[in-house]
Amino acid sequence: MSNSEPPIHRPLEGLRGLVLGVANEHSIAWGCARVLAERGARVALTCVNEKAVPYVAPLAERIGAPLLRCNVEEPGELQAAVNAAAEHLGGLDFGVHSIAWAPKDDLHGRVVDSTAEGFAQAMRVSCHSFAEMARLMEPHLGDGGALVTMSYIGADEAVPHYGLMGPVKAALESLVRYMAVELGPKNVRVHAVSPGPVPTRAASGLLAFDELMTRSAQTAPLRRLVTLDEIGRCVAFLVGPDASGMTGQTLYVDAGDHAVR
Repeated sequence: MSNSEPPIHRPLEGLRGLVLGVANEHSIAWGCARVLAERGARVALTCVNEKAVPYVAPLAERIGAPLLRCNVEEPGELQAAVNAAAEHLGGLDFGVHSIAWAPKDDLHGRVVDSTAEGFAQAMRVSCHSFAEMARLMEPHLGDGGALVTMSYIGADEAVPHYGLMGPVKAALESLVRYMAVELGPKNVRVHAVSPGPVPTRAASGLLAFDELMTRSAQTAPLRRLVTLDEIGRCVAFLVGPDASGMTGQTLYVDAGDHAVR
């Protein structure tokens, strides 16, 4: 018998992708990028600005990924990031959209008190940027591809303190279905992944988030929270060949929490 190590399973070998929204090692975007790289994909990462670079650059270096700056509110930055990623990687096969933001005053207040400007800004950053990413990536996708964004159960349920982001995520999940119909003839698949609560930088902006995590861990059928690896593995499945017959769905990675609400 041979004492050699078993071959590493790399089902995404040869695939190239752009992962938007890495803030630090606790980011869902980083969890996805790490798993994608482990499974053989080559990825490019984005962070929002120069202030984020010291936190993200070591992560990008760890997986040999180019790091690009991309603030979707700045004209031309998303276009530049997509083009740079395609140039670095020699094309694109998938994109992962993991960015969400709302002005604090609008996020922490009642939805009925939100400003039109704050609502529009939250929709621009957290929802419409996914459609824009798809449009910009479309010319770089060869024989089809996959696009994945991040949602939350607050799209379907009125979750305490989730506020303005609930309607925004509902719009995002609807966007996924329309994009799936529009891009399906080009063999481009579109999905949302809806993770349970995880302690990310973005989540820390929500009021009483610790209480939300505690309640979820207590009520979810698996009686725990999910990990970044578990979210990343779902994304890796969706962008890979094993999910070739799926599109237009929202998949929950929340220890079953959605099933008992």
